[in-house]
Amino acid sequence: MGFVTAVGHAFLEFVAAIGRISLFAASALSHCLRPPIHVRQLARQIVEIGYFSLPVVGMTALFTGMVLALQSYTGFARFNAEGAVATVVVLSVTRELGPVLAGLMVAGRIGASMAAEIGTMRVTEQVDALTTLSTNPIKYLVVPRLIAGVAMLPVLVLIADVIGVFGGFVVGVYLLDFNPASYLRATWEFLEPIDVISGLIKAAVFGLLVALMGCYQGYQSRGGAQGVGRATTNAVVSASILILLSNYVMTDLFFS
Repeated sequence: MGFVTAVGHAFLEFVAAIGRISLFAASALSHCLRPPIHVRQLARQIVEIGYFSLPVVGMTALFTGMVLALQSYTGFARFNAEGAVATVVVLSVTRELGPVLAGLMVAGRIGASMAAEIGTMRVTEQVDALTTLSTNPIKYLVVPRLIAGVAMLPVLVLIADVIGVFGGFVVGVYLLDFNPASYLRATWEFLEPIDVISGLIKAAVFGLLVALMGCYQGYQSRGGAQGVGRATTNAVVSASILILLSNYVMTDLFFS
C-alpha cells in the first residue's frame, strides 16, 4: 500500500503541476494579445535571446553539419551511395537538427537565465514591489520574454541551417573530395520549402516553450538561493523535455 500511495501522490502532484503551468501559460498568452507592451523590455530580450545566443547556436550548427557529413559518408560508402551525403545533410539540418539543437542550446542558456533572474526577483520581493507600483508582473516580466522567444528562435534556426549546411559542404568538398557544383546541385534539388518552413515553425514553438518554462519556474521559485537554483535546474530540464516531446509530435504532423 505504501508503494501505491507514493505512486498516487506523485501522479496527483504531476497533474497539479500541469494545471498550474496551463493556467500560467493561458494568463501570459492572453496578456501578449493585449496592450500595452513594454518595448524597452522587449528590445532587451530580443538582444539577449537572439544576438547573444548566436555564437553558441552557430558553433553547434557548424560542427553538427560537419560531423553529419562525415558519418553519412562513412555509412553510405558501404552501399556505394556517397552521392546522397548532401541530401542527408540538408534535410537533417533543416528538418530536425537545426531546430532541436538550437532549442536545446537556447534552453540551456536563456531558460536558465530567465529562471534565475525572475527567481531572484521573486525571493527578494521585487515582483511584489512591481504589483505595489501598479505594474502587472506578468505583463512586465513574462510577456516580453515570450514574444522575444517566439520571434528570435526562428531567426536563430534559419542562420543555424545555413551554417550547418555550409559545414557539411566544407567537409564534403575539402575532406571527402566532392565536386562543389555537384554537392550544391544535390543540396538544392532535394530541398523543398516544407523542409525549411517546418523547421521554422518548430523553432517558434521551441522558443515559446523555453521562455514559458524559464518564466514559470522563476516566477514560482521560493526559499531563497536554494529555491532559485532549483528553479534554474527545473527550467532547463523541463524545457528540454518539452522540446523533444513537441518535436516528435510536430514531425509526425508534418511528415506522416
